[in-house]
Amino acid sequence: MEDQEKITNRKKPKFFRRDWHKKIKLGSTVKKNRKWRGAKGRQNKIRLNRKGYSTRPKVGWGNNSSLRGLIKDLKPVRVENLKDLDKIGKDQGIIVGRIGKKKRELIISEAKKMKIAILNRYREDS
Repeated sequence: MEDQEKITNRKKPKFFRRDWHKKIKLGSTVKKNRKWRGAKGRQNKIRLNRKGYSTRPKVGWGNNSSLRGLIKDLKPVRVENLKDLDKIGKDQGIIVGRIGKKKRELIISEAKKMKIAILNRYREDS
């Protein structure tokens, strides 16, 4: 293998619960309720893996181990103060922790100077 292709995330379906679009409590408007729950009915077509119905999450849908946990091809590191910024290496991005607005602005301005990617942007900071 002379030139290896860069491994990227492949597209996989969103695994929503059966009939999520029919009932509000299953998350037709609330995204956090649209999570997968295993189909358990006797004649459930999703459980039976029938053609034309949504796919089920299985072991094979997992990410490549080298890409697992990455955000925008960067390894996330939680930062809560300016000292934590010095430990950031290349191929790492920062996630600003739960801190006040003043300290967050300091960290973001310092990260821009150091050209470090910020993986969780806030509306007031952009």
